[in-house]
Parts: sequence; structure tokens; C-alpha cells
Amino acid sequence: MRRSAGLLLHRPGAAGTEVLLGHMGGPFHARRDAGAWTIPKGEYDPAEPAWEAARREFEEELGLPPPEGDAVPLGEVRQAGGKVVTAWAVEADLDPATVVPGTFRMEWPPRSGRLEEFPELDRVAWFAVDRAREVIVKAQAAFLDRLAEHSH
Repeated sequence: MRRSAGLLLHRPGAAGTEVLLGHMGGPFHARRDAGAWTIPKGEYDPAEPAWEAARREFEEELGLPPPEGDAVPLGEVRQAGGKVVTAWAVEADLDPATVVPGTFRMEWPPRSGRLEEFPELDRVAWFAVDRAREVIVKAQAAFLDRLAEHSH
């Protein structure tokens, strides 16, 4: 089973809580909005503690050190493809313009024999929770609900 861990940054906004999401890079998500946004996360080996993986992946995906602050465990969700994602919420502010995304390589176009490099996340933005719910990977919406429960 594939496991992934990540951090859901949140901050107070004019219209309530805002969360930081990244738009998945690469050709498959280029023209998609709904379901193409995710918390900054990545896969890890079961020998690595999930919390350490979440912080490491945050830095790999965004090119910025993970924020300090109280981390609220948001538990796990199972995505449609079977991957189990574990997340923590951390209250922090971050300027999306400072992000330097990590990259991945894949054959593109398919069966061309050419390897192309793509950003892990091609853009990062703050969303009000209601708007985030419209664009986030479906299973990850549970993290937004758990964050709201914790905030009350």
C-alpha cells in the first residue's frame, strides 16, 4: 500500500479560514481545476515516521522549510487510487510567490521515449475553505472538515 504524508497550512482570512493548496503539475492536470489541487504531500517509506515525511515532503514540493507551530493531526484518508494520505494542520502564512517547486520526470508524450521534467506543483494558492472543497482531491476534503471541527 502506498502512503503519503503532508501538511495543510491554514491562516485566518477576511472570509474565515484559508488553506494553502498546490495544483498538481504535469500534463494530466494542466487543464483541470476541480480535483487537481492537493495539500503539499508526498510518498514515504514505512520506516520513516509520517510526521517527518510530511515535513520533508513539504520542503521538497515547495522549496521552503516547513513552518514551525503547533501541528494538529488530521488523521488519514484513502484516495480513489488506494493511496493512504496522512495530514497535519499547521497555522502559518506563506507567500505563494516564494515557492520553488520540486520536479519529477516522466515520458512525454506517451511512448515517445522522451523524458520531460515537470513541476510537482505548478502553482500554489490560498483558498477559502468552501472554494478549497470545490477543487481539492475528493478524498482530501475530509481534511478540511476535520480542520473546521478543530477550529470550533
